[in-house]
Amino acid sequence: MRLWLSLCVFAAVATVSSGQEADARKDIQKVLDDQAAAWNKGDLPAFMQGYWQSPKLSFFSGNTKTAGWQQTLERYQKRYQHEDKEMGKLAFREISIELLSADHALVKGRYLLTMKNESPTGIFTLIVKKLPVGWRIIHDHTSN
Repeated sequence: MRLWLSLCVFAAVATVSSGQEADARKDIQKVLDDQAAAWNKGDLPAFMQGYWQSPKLSFFSGNTKTAGWQQTLERYQKRYQHEDKEMGKLAFREISIELLSADHALVKGRYLLTMKNESPTGIFTLIVKKLPVGWRIIHDHTSN
């Protein structure tokens, strides 16, 4: 009887966890979708809403480490909105979202930028955290 009761409780908890996992994956995917939409409108401040607005945000790309939300925004502006720079159209592909806990996840994928004269692509790994404002990227490691 105890074993049966334990199994029933475990099944109920697993079902709730499964539903919470599905909601978290959907919410994290929405962060990425919103970022792509903002990028494609040329709106970097809106794109940056997917990131943790903190000096502790970390962004690694190539051989460069950037610390802080403001510094990450400035890096994007310099690279994609400075003088004759082109932002292009952004798409995310091959997305994998792995929940590490109730409030942390690992996101892996590929970005594609379609520009006039080139189409750069690369892979990325994100650590996202559920904060009071919702899921936000707290670490971004992107290869280019």
